[in-house]
Order: sequence, then C-alpha cells, then structure tokens
Amino acid sequence: MGTRDDRPFDLILYGATSFVGRILARRLVERQGTTGPLRWAIAGRDAAKLERIAVEVGADVERIIADAADPDALADLAGSTRVVVSTVGPYALYGSDLVAAVAAAGTDYCDLTGEPQWMRKMIDQHQATAEASGARIVHACGFDSVPSDLGVWHIQQHALERFDEPCERVAMRVATMRGGASGGTIASMMNLMEEAAADPSLRKLLADPRALAPEDMRTGPPQPEVRGPKRDEASGQWVAPFVMAAVNTKVVHRTHALAGRRWGPAFTYDEAMLMGDGPLGAAKAGGLSAGLAAGMGLSAIGPARRALNRYVLPKPGEGPSPQAQEKGSFDIRFFGTTASGNTIRTKVTGDRDPGYSGTARMLAEAAVGLRELDRGEVGGGFWTPASALGDRLIERLEAHAGIRFDVVG
Repeated sequence: MGTRDDRPFDLILYGATSFVGRILARRLVERQGTTGPLRWAIAGRDAAKLERIAVEVGADVERIIADAADPDALADLAGSTRVVVSTVGPYALYGSDLVAAVAAAGTDYCDLTGEPQWMRKMIDQHQATAEASGARIVHACGFDSVPSDLGVWHIQQHALERFDEPCERVAMRVATMRGGASGGTIASMMNLMEEAAADPSLRKLLADPRALAPEDMRTGPPQPEVRGPKRDEASGQWVAPFVMAAVNTKVVHRTHALAGRRWGPAFTYDEAMLMGDGPLGAAKAGGLSAGLAAGMGLSAIGPARRALNRYVLPKPGEGPSPQAQEKGSFDIRFFGTTASGNTIRTKVTGDRDPGYSGTARMLAEAAVGLRELDRGEVGGGFWTPASALGDRLIERLEAHAGIRFDVVG
C-alpha cells in the first residue's frame, strides 16, 4: 500500500475490546482526540464489541475487523498503518501472526507482553525480516518492563554524567506497588506455566537472564537472584522475590546487549521487593516468599492450575475498577555501584495502578513515540523500550503519564 508515509493511518490499536485496550482507547481519545493530527483507528475481531467500546470511550474513529487467526486480514491491517499497538494476549496464543505481518510490512509495533518465551520466539523468527523491511518492533511496553528498563537507563545516564563511568551493579527494589491484576495478565501467566510444565528447554530459557539478548551475546558473569527472604546489601532491608523479575531482567540485559554492552562486561542486575527492617521485615519477607512459592507450585500442577483458572482467578476482560486504578501507585528504587565504588540511588514513581491504567499510559506514549521516531536513528529490528526510545520516552512519560524519574542520592 505504497510507502509508509502514504498509509491511511498513523496508528491502529489492535485489541481495543480487551481490558487494557479499553483503557488505552480512552487514553488516546484524551491525549490525541479523534480529529487531530494523529490518524488512528481501533481494531478487533468482534464488530459488535468494537462498536460498544467505541461508544463507551468516545473513540469516534474508524473500526477495523481482523481476527488474530486470519493472516490475510492482519497483513491488510499492518499495511494500512505506520504503527500497530497490540493488547491482545496471551501473546503466545494470539500474537504471533500479527508480529509476522508487521515485520513483513515494515510497520512499527509495540505491545505489553510479559511472556519471554514468546518474545524469544518472535526475535528468532522475524529479526532478519524486520531489519530488511525497517519494522521497529518493541515488546514489553507496559509495567512489564518500562519502569525497569528505563529505570536502569536513567540511573546509568546519571552515573556516566556524575562519575564518568557506568554502574557495574544495579539492584532494583520495589518499595511500594498498589494495584490489582486483570484476567488477561493472569491468563498469560497461566499459559506460560502450562508451557513450562511441558517443555524442559523452556524452563531453561526462563532461568537465563540473557535469554533475549542477541545469540552471540548470551554469555557473561553470573547474575544475582533473590529466590527467598534475605537481608539485602543494596538497600539494607529485608527483601523477597519480585514475581516480574524473570521478565524484566531479560529485557534489561537485551538493552545492555543492543547498546554494545556500554555498561561493561561485568554488568549485573537483579530485582526484589523491599519488606522493611528488623524482625517484622524478616517475617514479611518470609511470608511473601512462602506465598509466592506456594502459588507457583500450584500453578505448575495441571489439575490445580485448571481449578485456579475455573474457580479462583479473574477471567480475561476482567480487572480492577476505575476507582481502584486511580488509587493505585508504584515506587521503585534503583541502587547503583560503579567499578570504582561510587554509588548512586534513583527512583521511578507512578500515580496510577501500575498494571492497567499505568500500563495503558506507558503503552500510549511508546506507540506515539514510535510514530515520531526518526528511522535514521533507529532501524528495523526488535528493540526494547530503552534501546528504541530511551530519554525520549522518559520525557513523554514525565510530561503525560504521571510517571517520574528522580535521582535521590
């Protein structure tokens, strides 16, 4: 359909009827309007649901019908726009044909996946095609993994400015996180557990912090990992495992690799939850660690996983109320140490529910940021939020998404 500049749309939101898709559609209406310079549309497989969402959020824009299992419809969709932003998960079940379509069409793309096994598969299958076509594909543009990826980028930029050397060691610690979980996120996690239970090679990939790095950059020094309650050297508090660390660390290490390992060959990174000081902090760390272990154990057992899905966990399309989203927030701390022993501390904070309202804002700014990104600066291929958008995305998030990046020490 001609050159990218000739395409009728600047951006198509695919999956507007999903829980996060509805929030994102409303956010685009608020930020971009429906008759402004950004030419955008909403897309999904069900015309009636799409129409209801358009009316509900005020998205008086074109509606496009395309099923995730219809490669021809997805090819037409990808060829009609400069950017596709997708909220259709679990991506391992419903996202692969769309990534193939955008890679072939030279169309930029971003999503909110936290499924590392699927990201690795997409990179391995479509990197060469995306490089040739010019498609910039950026996974993990929600709470998985924007705060982690850009938080490390931010602390490293300030370390280089302050000390003229990067941090050799960065520890991310979640101070507070308030917000609920949607059925779509739970479905993605359960699908990952089901795949891992059936595939030993996948379990190995999930344990590898460099699994998303280019193939020739998947080796390096051992990485720290918080697997249970422990007294933390970086923060001085008790810490417990952070359930999203397995995804975020992989994205951060891909950023490091794509940047030519500019933070040094000995760079290490890990994530954990801050639990506080003293006996109470130790007890909280122990309790959370035990609860996470029990939950992961149950979800790895087929009958227990099916029972959880049927009777306990929220269904896809369900999630926290608007009131709960507004009451949500997050406060994430970064502790950096350079090879010379210099230290720096930073934080990333957000004023909305991190997984849903916050994620929609992150995804909206990433999508519009891709639309404005010069192709002479970033070429085709699979990128990360930091490696593709870096300081630009930080500026957009601070200006429009209620997220702040601050140096605190």
